[in-house]
Amino acid sequence: MTPLVRRSGRTAPERPARFTYPEVGATRAPGTLPDGYHHLRHRTLIGHGRDVFDAAGAAVTGWRMHRASGARLRADADRAAPGVRVRVSVGAGPLEYGVPCEVVWTAYDDTHTGFAYGTLTGHPESGEESFVVERAPDGSVWFTVTAFSRPARWYTRLAGPLVPVAQRWYARRLGRTVRRLARR
Repeated sequence: MTPLVRRSGRTAPERPARFTYPEVGATRAPGTLPDGYHHLRHRTLIGHGRDVFDAAGAAVTGWRMHRASGARLRADADRAAPGVRVRVSVGAGPLEYGVPCEVVWTAYDDTHTGFAYGTLTGHPESGEESFVVERAPDGSVWFTVTAFSRPARWYTRLAGPLVPVAQRWYARRLGRTVRRLARR
């Protein structure tokens, strides 16, 4: 059955959101991000040891990282898994702005925990972003944000170089947030 959405006083079938870029899953191998996009890589030392790795991984994949950083997040599931739809919002009331994404891959193993989501129809950017906690052989625990994106709306094109600056700021904020959550 097709879900229905109320628009302008009449009921219309909801169109399924689709990914807005063809390179779905490209952040899985961060050394090979696709051409034609702005690239972002930001790595933060979180701490050391298995307990820090487990706590940081749970914060990332259970959405606490986003929420504790000040964003509101609604997800179809309590934990990241491929196909889970996510809406990340900032602002409040009538000024709230939310963007739709879908989880494209996850990592749950002894040295990596994380996920990536991709932009869906209605997102102001087009691309993908991954959030991965890694436990290195020396026991150090790192959090890495890897992304590729380009403007998908007139206003993000107009914002030009401000968008990558905001993305770097947010990646640094997420790193500090994960570090704090992992030490609790």
